Amino acid sequence: MPPDGTEELRRTIETLYRSESGRILATLVGMLGDLDLAEEAMHEAFAAALETWRQTGIPEKPRPWLISTGRFKAIDGMRRRARSAAAQSDLTLYLQAHVKEAPEEWEIEDDRLRLIFTCCHPALAAEGQVALTLREVCGLTTEEIARAFLVTPGTLAQRIVRAKAIIRDKDIPYQVPTAEELPARLGAVLQVVYLVFNAGYSAEGAGSELSREAIRLGRVLRELLPEPEVTGLLGLMLLQESRRGARRSAEGDLILLDQQDRSLWDQEQIAEGIALTEDALRSHRFGAYTLQAAIAAVHAEAPSAGSTDWEQIAALYDRLLGIQPSPVVGLNRAVAIAMRGDAEKGLALIDALLERGELANYHLAHSARADLCRRLGRLSEASASYEKALALAWQEPDRRFLMGRLEELK
Repeated sequence: MPPDGTEELRRTIETLYRSESGRILATLVGMLGDLDLAEEAMHEAFAAALETWRQTGIPEKPRPWLISTGRFKAIDGMRRRARSAAAQSDLTLYLQAHVKEAPEEWEIEDDRLRLIFTCCHPALAAEGQVALTLREVCGLTTEEIARAFLVTPGTLAQRIVRAKAIIRDKDIPYQVPTAEELPARLGAVLQVVYLVFNAGYSAEGAGSELSREAIRLGRVLRELLPEPEVTGLLGLMLLQESRRGARRSAEGDLILLDQQDRSLWDQEQIAEGIALTEDALRSHRFGAYTLQAAIAAVHAEAPSAGSTDWEQIAALYDRLLGIQPSPVVGLNRAVAIAMRGDAEKGLALIDALLERGELANYHLAHSARADLCRRLGRLSEASASYEKALALAWQEPDRRFLMGRLEELK
């Protein structure tokens, strides 16, 4: 194949890696019983594809070819490393007990679900769960993940190594939890997906790809495990992602929800997000993600900021606070109450939250307080709160927004 054909083949394989590596790795883990061995085998299979497909062309079904090649590479590597006759005998017993034949298509999807739950096992630190999920399930490179989370590739690689070591040392089973264990374990999986989404949603440039990966992972989860909260989380992510094009100015400055050009909102994502949210609500078995999606749906359905149904949003936050009594939910509820028409009450609720100290270092709490003080004409208090928020904010768009608010007050 000529050089230009080689480059085209390389691009095709890169696209295949991005779209299929999660499935292929999950299947190889299921066949080989070892995450590191499966990852090495998968990379060898893709390297072999680049060499073999030059002569033979791309097979009609590339994924089975890559899975079969990866399995062969792993077994061949184990045999080369087993030099003695005794080691060869032990290896034969291991292969008979652990290495499986290529699975059927439905088993491949089961393997993906098993890999997701393995990467999000509660024995792993939260940062390790996120890093491992993005690396092994989503197929992002170490450099891409590190850039999105603003850490060095070395730091990110260490997180992945530690997470894999815990899986190996604790002999964490590669399986979907039982029906009794599922409610406790599903929460960790959904939390990781939402952490990934938020990291991308708040990022600029290359980091925004994380939100798309989270939505893709949410679709995979819903297809494999159609629980109401999985559906609710996917609806929530789509509704939030629908506003991406209106969240920043051409210069990259933050635009608040009530000032966004709603014609820039993605109506297809809104329609799908609302449908998913309604589906989850109909189950009457929903949780915090579905309630947040319902709040986002109320915003999405309002034709203008002034017509937003704040009464309904406040009521939804009341219910959300009942099942997720966190300070951040309390803050959002306070803002909703203020927007409903009771700014004094909203401000009092925020002050109470700040006095308890749980949100003392949360710049959005001080920014929300400043905004309510500004609305009430208490400009010196507003200025002081904006200053506190600015001192705590670290992302440049947030800092530019807060500096702009301070300039307006002056």
